[in-house]
Amino acid sequence: MLMPSAGIVKSKNLKGFPLQDGKTDIQNAEVHIKAYCDDDRDIWDRFVLDNMNSSFFHLSDWKDIVEQSFGHKAHYIMAFQEGKLSGILPLSEVKSRLFGNALVSVPFGVYGGICSLNLKTELALLNSAAILGKLMGVDYVELRNENVPSFMGNSSTVLPEWKTKDLYVTFKKELLSDVEDNFQAIPRKQRRMVRQGIKAVLISKIGHQEHLKDFYDIYARSVRDLGTPVFPFKYFVNLMDTFPQTFILSVWKGNKMVAGVMTFIFKDRLMPYYGGALKNYYQYAVNDFMYWELMKYGCDNKFRVFDFGRSKKGTGAYEFKRHWGFEPKALPYSYRLINRKQMPNVSPANPKYSAVINIWKKMPLFLANWIGPKLVRSIP
Repeated sequence: MLMPSAGIVKSKNLKGFPLQDGKTDIQNAEVHIKAYCDDDRDIWDRFVLDNMNSSFFHLSDWKDIVEQSFGHKAHYIMAFQEGKLSGILPLSEVKSRLFGNALVSVPFGVYGGICSLNLKTELALLNSAAILGKLMGVDYVELRNENVPSFMGNSSTVLPEWKTKDLYVTFKKELLSDVEDNFQAIPRKQRRMVRQGIKAVLISKIGHQEHLKDFYDIYARSVRDLGTPVFPFKYFVNLMDTFPQTFILSVWKGNKMVAGVMTFIFKDRLMPYYGGALKNYYQYAVNDFMYWELMKYGCDNKFRVFDFGRSKKGTGAYEFKRHWGFEPKALPYSYRLINRKQMPNVSPANPKYSAVINIWKKMPLFLANWIGPKLVRSIP
């Protein structure tokens, strides 16, 4: 991969270098950019785990997931100062006849963008992403920042070419150490819904591959009902194979699985990510019961943060999470337009997709499950 750079640091010279050196101030040192290669996996992941602004989706294994499941080529870049890794930016090229070509950080992840030790590194990676986008001829570059980047929060750094839009929020909350305290922290109405599930004798189970097929069937029906294409089954297989800590919390009524949520683990964070439930069992408050059981699991297993994930403002998922006492936090995604004049908007909330969504909701499930995986790879 051709990388724009002021200098190249060869990966073979990096083995054994510390990620940070408290005795040396490197924040003003010259920044060198290089392309990621497989030899950099360990140093990349060590940086992700040490950086407070990193996410699950910055891990190098996510690159493998995206490549193996959807065929999108990765263009991960690294920054070094005085021979030490000072920043990373995972990017993948998503080509779509429907929505245009983009460099996205990262596809199918709700978080992404730059992780760096200082503003100088951040600006170098930002500039490299823009130049790479131009060289590749993409329509735009998208950085899915979880937190406000330094270049956006620094009044002395004005970059009008990087734009944002007010669409997504995330919901996170610290878990208390006691299960009952966590239950009492839930608003009264949702506590009543949880008790409704308990009264209906719902039970939860923690599982892995043995529950994946039943979970996928529920998830596929749920997203069809929302008018959204389903991911291919192999994507979920790859997730569970690549991230062994990933698990499925399922809800059962008698001998039947009626709801489930695939959950990621990152550091001290529990992340329910893909979930679904059968409509015929909504009367038993299966979703409320499911997420309470997951919170209880997080408390029992000493997780500190419950990450309820991304939602679009004004949607049912947004209101559901607010009713659980979670406060929305804006996601400051950044966009650099290269070969287009308008901001991309591939969200289902875009009114121009409403007719297609309504048709999809009524599509026979077997047909939606056949077409969906072919279409969804182009909607990162």
